[in-house]
Amino acid sequence: MTSVWREIGDRVWVRRYAWLDQTIGVIGGEDGLVIIDTRATHPLADELRADIQALGGNPLAAVVNTHGHWDHSFGNARFLPTPIWGHVRCATMIVEQGEEMRARMSREYPDEAFDEVELTPPSEVFDESATLDLGDRKVELHYLGRGHTDNDIVITVPDASVLFAGDLLENAPAPAFGDSYPIAWVETGHALVDNVKGIVVPGHGDPFDRRFAQDQVEQLAVLAQLGRELAGGAIGRDEAIRRSPFPAEPTATALERVRLESTE
Repeated sequence: MTSVWREIGDRVWVRRYAWLDQTIGVIGGEDGLVIIDTRATHPLADELRADIQALGGNPLAAVVNTHGHWDHSFGNARFLPTPIWGHVRCATMIVEQGEEMRARMSREYPDEAFDEVELTPPSEVFDESATLDLGDRKVELHYLGRGHTDNDIVITVPDASVLFAGDLLENAPAPAFGDSYPIAWVETGHALVDNVKGIVVPGHGDPFDRRFAQDQVEQLAVLAQLGRELAGGAIGRDEAIRRSPFPAEPTATALERVRLESTE
C-alpha cells in the first residue's frame, strides 16, 4: 500500500496507513485543519504530523477522535495544545480503560512503543452534536447511538458531501465486535446511512459510497437477528455462525455481545 494523501472533496483529504490499514482524515478551512483520529502511538502520531505538512503547513484548528479505542486516540498527546474533540463517553473510555488497553497492546505489539503513550482524553466533549467553525465552512460532529462502541461519532463536511464513519463501518471482511452493541448498531447504522450525501470514509480501508454503507448495515441486521435467535434458543451456535455474513471468529464475538446486550 502506498501511503499518500488523496483529496476526496474540496479540502478534504484521506490517507491510508499500512499498519492496521488505518484511514486518517484531514479537513481544511480558512481557520486551519481538523484532524480525524491520531493513530496508535506517539511515533505514529509524529509521522502523521509530519505527513500533514505536505498539505500546506496550515495551523491545526482541532483534532477529533471518532471513538476511544487505542488505535484512534493514543496519539492524542502529540497534538496538544490543539483542542481534542470527542463524545463524552470517549473521554470516559480513555480514562477508565486506557491503562488496560495500553498494557494489552504493549504485550501484543512489544516493538510499537505503547509504553510511551501518554493517555490523553478529549478536552472538548459533547453528548449529541457539536459544530466546528473553520471560518469559511463548518464541520459537524454527531453521536447517532451505540454501535462499534458506546461512544462512536460521525463527522460530516456538508459542503463537500463527505462523512467520516470511524469504525461504525469498515472496508474490511468484518467490523470489530469486541466492545460492540450489535442490536443497537443496526439502528445507528441506518441513521448513519441517512446522513450520507456522497463519500463515506471508514476507520480502516478505502472510502466507499452509500450503497456499500447500506449493504454493510444490512449485514449487521442479519447478524443481530441471528444473535437474537440464538439467545432465544431458536437456532444453535453453529447454525448462527454458518448463516452469518461475516467470518466465523468475529461472528462468534458478535453473538456473545448480542447475548450480553439482550440481558441489559
